[in-house]
Amino acid sequence: MSDNQKRLFIVEDDETIASLLAEHFEAWGMEVFTVGDFSRVMETFDACRPHMVLMDISLPVRSGFFYCREMRKSSDAPIIFISSASDNMNILTAINTGADDFIAKPFDLAILTAKVQALMRRVYDFSSPSDISEYGGLTLNTADATASVGGEKLELTRNEYRILSVLMASPGKIVSRDTLMEKLWATDSFVDENALSVNVTRLRRKLEAAGLPDFIKTRKGMGYMI
Repeated sequence: MSDNQKRLFIVEDDETIASLLAEHFEAWGMEVFTVGDFSRVMETFDACRPHMVLMDISLPVRSGFFYCREMRKSSDAPIIFISSASDNMNILTAINTGADDFIAKPFDLAILTAKVQALMRRVYDFSSPSDISEYGGLTLNTADATASVGGEKLELTRNEYRILSVLMASPGKIVSRDTLMEKLWATDSFVDENALSVNVTRLRRKLEAAGLPDFIKTRKGMGYMI
């Protein structure tokens, strides 16, 4: 368990939802913990010392409200309830037991992610978070123009770094080749069609060597995405 990595604790008995959330937030660079034994929720919580908790209300053994009250006895970590029981009484109870927010199921993953990130920024200081972005195991630090995987810095050229930074600004979205070349041109680092392909190929090799194969995907006739 890393002291520098943000830790997320998911208390959800629906395995499909728990797996979806775990996979999603791991891709954002978080260390994710889920509950295997619902008779030991608090033991798991104490062991992983999370920075953030996502919690359902209806759970085996005890309700999410009970766990929220227990967690508040020893931790100020933000807690977001995610539940289909989203009537006013449950929302008020969640807030009164110490929760920071409430999201109704079915939820929009993008909105949940935005709320998690906003609470993280508000509560913690993770080395100037506005300068740092994380996705899929890769960390980009715009303050010193470096990229790293697992704490190990990648040796990138200026163009490779700039290509990566443009793609990292739109994770999961296709970025056209024209857009990439326009961004590089705007930084007085002109790259033509062939040179762009060479740079992307070289960047892919470095990412693969660092343990991130297929991090940059090609969408034929459209562009690239991570």
